[in-house]
Amino acid sequence: MDRNSDRVVEEVYRSDWSTILATLIRICNDFDLAEEAVQEAFAAAVDQWRSRGIPEYPRAWIVQTARHKAIDRIRRRARFAASARMLDPSESIAAVEYEGPGIQDDRLRMIFTCCHPALALDAQVALTLRTLGGLETDEIARAFLLAPASMAQRLVRAKRKIRDAGIPYKVPGVEEMPERLEAVLAVVYLIFNEGYAPTRGGPLVRTDLCSEAIRLGRLLRTLLRPPPASATALLALMLLHDARREARMNEGGDIVLLEEQDRSRFNREQIEEALPLVEEALRAGPNAFAIQAAIAALHCGAARAEDTDWAQILSLYDALEQIQPSPVVSLNRAVAMAMAKGVEPALALLESLAKEGELNEYHLFHATRADMLRRMGAFEQAAASYRRALELAANESERRFLERRLGEVSGGRR
Repeated sequence: MDRNSDRVVEEVYRSDWSTILATLIRICNDFDLAEEAVQEAFAAAVDQWRSRGIPEYPRAWIVQTARHKAIDRIRRRARFAASARMLDPSESIAAVEYEGPGIQDDRLRMIFTCCHPALALDAQVALTLRTLGGLETDEIARAFLLAPASMAQRLVRAKRKIRDAGIPYKVPGVEEMPERLEAVLAVVYLIFNEGYAPTRGGPLVRTDLCSEAIRLGRLLRTLLRPPPASATALLALMLLHDARREARMNEGGDIVLLEEQDRSRFNREQIEEALPLVEEALRAGPNAFAIQAAIAALHCGAARAEDTDWAQILSLYDALEQIQPSPVVSLNRAVAMAMAKGVEPALALLESLAKEGELNEYHLFHATRADMLRRMGAFEQAAASYRRALELAANESERRFLERRLGEVSGGRR
């Protein structure tokens, strides 16, 4: 029995889920059917690869098996004669194994199908995160600050709308591209964010999602000439955030806060690539991604934590709140305010956000409030906020950090 097969299945799932699903959707033209077939193919791989060994082309094996599973499902539904026309009988292992233009186009088709203007913007983003990003419903719900059940309903409605409206699975022409760009960029950034701070699981960072989002960001800049400022800014923003990856956790996989990070571990090559992109995006006029990229550039450009220009960062958050107001932006602005002007005014801002209620189920809100209370010496209140953050956090690295902080304030230590 080949136990290495389990590791290979997991690796293929993590690295190639979106590619495989995009290919199956192209083949059978049905989101739900494609997803069910791919899930069944991975389950079959677990059983068969253990006993028969790992195939020469693992991803192609999954695609071919999923295609057969899709045909079987259609037959069982007694619709084979009508539906089989949707399947491309020429699809073969050779056609899907190699990373080339066809695979790339499948991913692009996936994005632009999900981001069709006939769908509501939040539905566009959510569906693409589920299909292209491979995110679970609760992971997507977190990005929207919604209950998982509500997000599940949105996903069902979005898939039904694509099917009933006959929305084509293709990359649109240049003339149609601008009206879909906002949603596409939002999708790519949310995929990156889920990699940068995963909702659940052990690692603090999912490098596969970060790398895929950066790859898509580069690709999107090539679709329109000249590249839209927002696409340029998004790529810069992701590169700058990702440049701090190695410094964000220690050898044990525990969180290292920004002010404690070893800046010699920042990826200077990515920073040097990103900084001209930030300038290019800002010259075109302020947009939300450009402002966020400028903030990230200030963090990456400070040689020491104490050199960070928090006053400028707070000013940028003021501008961002005007352009793209949201509870999370206000939360980040409060953090900048604490560093630039002191904890008391920042904590007052947090209390006003608490009254609005939109962040009450967001663990980082309670963790931020706890940290400010800790710095003020209000250890009992800080402990209560850390406990609430722990109730809501699902990522193991974040939970270990919160538990340490809770232990500190419970012991009356700073």
